[in-house]
Amino acid sequence: MIPFERAWPYDIIMKDVYVPSCPFCKKDNILLPLRPKELGDIRTGKKKLLVFPCCHNRVTVIDADQDYLLTDTALRHA
Repeated sequence: MIPFERAWPYDIIMKDVYVPSCPFCKKDNILLPLRPKELGDIRTGKKKLLVFPCCHNRVTVIDADQDYLLTDTALRHA
């Protein structure tokens, strides 16, 4: 079972990866420095350091499905 407090939703729009809001500074529609091709690598076990461009907070993405990024950090309080 995926721990929901460590998952964050994302969308792919025109070959760019967006999150609806930043889990740290709460800004809306953040373009991530991540490509859809890298999501496939993450799904097969490769970890990816993700730095949010809005506030420079960092998380390590350890898995991804079609809707959520799973990180090593709690992003919400369950």
